[in-house]
Amino acid sequence: MLFALLSGIGLDTNAYAATEAVSASAQPTGSIVITGTRTNRAAALEPYAIEVIDREQLERELPRTVPEALNRLPGVLVQKTASGHGSPYIRGFTGNRTLLVIDGIRYNNATFRDGANEYFAQIDSFTLSQVELIAGPSSALYGSEAVGGVINLTTRSSGLFEESGAFATGEQVVRFSSGDGSVVSRSAIGFGQGGAWGFRGGVTLRDYGDIRAADIGSLPYTGYNEYAFDARLDVVLSERWTATANHQLLDQSAVPRTHSTVFSIPFAGTTIGTDVLREKDHHRNLTYLKLAGDLANAAVGTVELTLAHQSRNEIERRVLGTRARIDQGFDSDMLSLSAVATSQVGRAELTYGLDLSREKIDSARRDTDPASGLLIERLQGPIGDLARFDQAGVFVRGVHSLSDAFSLDASVRITLIDVSVGQFADPVTGQAIAFDSNWSNLSGSVRGRWSREGHTLWTGYSRSFRAPNVADISRFGRSRTNEVEVASLALEPETFDTFELAYRYRSDRVQAGLTAYSTMLNDYIATVPTGRLRNGLVEVSKRNAAKGHIHGVELSLSASLGGGVNLDGNATWLRGRLTTPTAADSVEQPISRIQPLMANLAVSWEEDGSWIQAALTIAGRADQLSSGDLLDTQRIPPGGTPGYALLNIGGGFELVEGVTITLALNNLLDEAYRTHGSGNNEPGRHLISSLHMRF
Repeated sequence: MLFALLSGIGLDTNAYAATEAVSASAQPTGSIVITGTRTNRAAALEPYAIEVIDREQLERELPRTVPEALNRLPGVLVQKTASGHGSPYIRGFTGNRTLLVIDGIRYNNATFRDGANEYFAQIDSFTLSQVELIAGPSSALYGSEAVGGVINLTTRSSGLFEESGAFATGEQVVRFSSGDGSVVSRSAIGFGQGGAWGFRGGVTLRDYGDIRAADIGSLPYTGYNEYAFDARLDVVLSERWTATANHQLLDQSAVPRTHSTVFSIPFAGTTIGTDVLREKDHHRNLTYLKLAGDLANAAVGTVELTLAHQSRNEIERRVLGTRARIDQGFDSDMLSLSAVATSQVGRAELTYGLDLSREKIDSARRDTDPASGLLIERLQGPIGDLARFDQAGVFVRGVHSLSDAFSLDASVRITLIDVSVGQFADPVTGQAIAFDSNWSNLSGSVRGRWSREGHTLWTGYSRSFRAPNVADISRFGRSRTNEVEVASLALEPETFDTFELAYRYRSDRVQAGLTAYSTMLNDYIATVPTGRLRNGLVEVSKRNAAKGHIHGVELSLSASLGGGVNLDGNATWLRGRLTTPTAADSVEQPISRIQPLMANLAVSWEEDGSWIQAALTIAGRADQLSSGDLLDTQRIPPGGTPGYALLNIGGGFELVEGVTITLALNNLLDEAYRTHGSGNNEPGRHLISSLHMRF
């Protein structure tokens, strides 16, 4: 983030370069700088569970989507309803209970569902310099939805301080994969005057074919196309102030939701859908202006102001087995303003700020009768029409060094939310009704950190929350395999209490960690049956009707073995239970799509720009199933999703100066598998190759 350009007094280009830092296993203690806690701080100093993926790792692995870049991180399960979708489960939470942030700008909006959704896959990974996962609650810093964790994305700079004098650069990447017959092309240019101004822009084209799965073969109706464009301008305004203008665009065409169609192929007993066609188009834009500087006075140090505009458009085309056609979608338009400042008061570091946003949503649906061809205009699309969602929040975070070894970290935030939905279907009568409500929330976090001679121990308590959004209140339509969801008119915010205890050891050659956490779910918004049937489907609605808990343990280890050989590994154990009312009573059951026992191990060698890596992922059988999981027979096999062992090997080398080739053989064991809750199997044994040219 551009704010990394500034620290202390004056312009510090070393601080900016630190945001391009590489992974922890390859760097000295404390060298990784993150921004996901609302200010520039060394990751090693933060009392949070933090994982960082740097630009070098992204360039080597070239993940299909941003969620897939998180695949091997502890506490993360990446669910993909469709090949072009992705929803990371972080410590058991996903959808609108995890938050994604781009350069400090909230990416989530009021259309996000409570379960797995597709939106986190609609970001071009080629635009990123760093991906940060701050696991655990962060509502005190970000407000609603930051429950499971925050994924903080930092976009690549324009080269403003990496280059000197007048400069012009170019980049071309081509990626091929036999696993889905895909071709990806990335073309980018940059130019400017080092230390004064810089521009970077690029275009990414993706053409994905049908997945070729082990034991099954080609999975029809799983391919799609994607187009992305980005442009960024950085300008030094003065010795202490810089400005950034950034624009991103991404367009997905005809992404099929194969699992619900007749084209799906059974896996381990899953059922075939009945839809003749079901696919979505997505279009998103993000444009922002950022001003960052240093006031250089005793009261306020650094300041960052960001004005952003985001728009989303979603269109779904669906033809049921009866040949009835549904065309529906929505438009979301959000304007946001944030201001973040820092101050040093004695031995205390203060970060404080203000966040404001207004989102407007329009939705529509049109049904076509298969017999007569008659068009029927519905009251709403998948969510309510003529909706507005306003958020305002102020926060302060203080980090106080009580001694050389011990520090206390406290954060508090007040959030105000106002929501209105102009038109949606009454859940009983089906007639048009409106909704208007508002909520306030006080979130907080207290953490203590002790560190000496490479050993760090920290513990903390956090209260986080999630306010009902437009999707919760006014959603209408099919959800899981045999359910249809209707509006909910009496929802209140849900709250979460999390306790964490962690140990870290860091030296020049070894890093190890153990984190244990427990989250209590209060007034949890759960989808429960209403007791009615609608067109043969079970009618469900959301209520603040559940309570429960999630307990987890995460282990991690990174070691430099000498001779350019590194070892990285982690393991995750997670359990969650939820007490939910039924028609007759209440029942305690596992939380939906809870992550199974998982472990990752990677061994790599690197020397003079050449590298080789072998990575193993082991997942246990996902048999902790909720009642909803048991009914979701198109995605989850009877008895749970089978476990698997996934072995990938790969490497890269510089062919000539500025030209790098990478080759990877993924799923070497040709395992037939899918991640828990996903709608399609992943590719069998396949080859990925890429050519990266810099000029």
